[in-house]
Amino acid sequence: MSRLLYSVTMSADGFIAGPGGDMSWLSAHLGPNPVADDLVGRIGSLLVGNRTFRGDDPNAGTDKEGAFEGAWHGPQIVLTHNLPGTPVPGVEFHDDLPGAVAAAKAAAGGRYVNVLGADVARQCLEAGVLDEVLTMVAPVFLGDGVRLFDHPGGTNVKLDRLSVSHVPHAVNIWYRVPN
Repeated sequence: MSRLLYSVTMSADGFIAGPGGDMSWLSAHLGPNPVADDLVGRIGSLLVGNRTFRGDDPNAGTDKEGAFEGAWHGPQIVLTHNLPGTPVPGVEFHDDLPGAVAAAKAAAGGRYVNVLGADVARQCLEAGVLDEVLTMVAPVFLGDGVRLFDHPGGTNVKLDRLSVSHVPHAVNIWYRVPN
């Protein structure tokens, strides 16, 4: 059965994008990462938020454009309140979380559904459908932007650490979300 994994590179101060969703900071902190490289082949579909889908790809216009620096190709399910009027090849749009999750799991074929976007990940966590979290912590402070996880008023979400690994430009921390 497919599991939902929120995988993301974040700054050491907990931001996944800079102010206004700026992703240009990320390019300087990408490089060989065996954990991320291995993950690409284990992903069956993406569950993506609208801002991420339409967002600021630091590799736009290059051969590394897209998820995992262009290494991943396959079905994308976009959760949005603004359904487009014309189809987008390889992309399915949903306006409700349960429908989007079901479609992403069906498309994943038993492999991971990789969640991209902080708001979608938060919704999945709150709905109890997020299974794992992989954070690749880059050695940089951004000071402002889109947080890895934002819950106004705060909350206490416990995670079970599965593994920690180090590469020159990041620390990978893989968690399981207990039920």
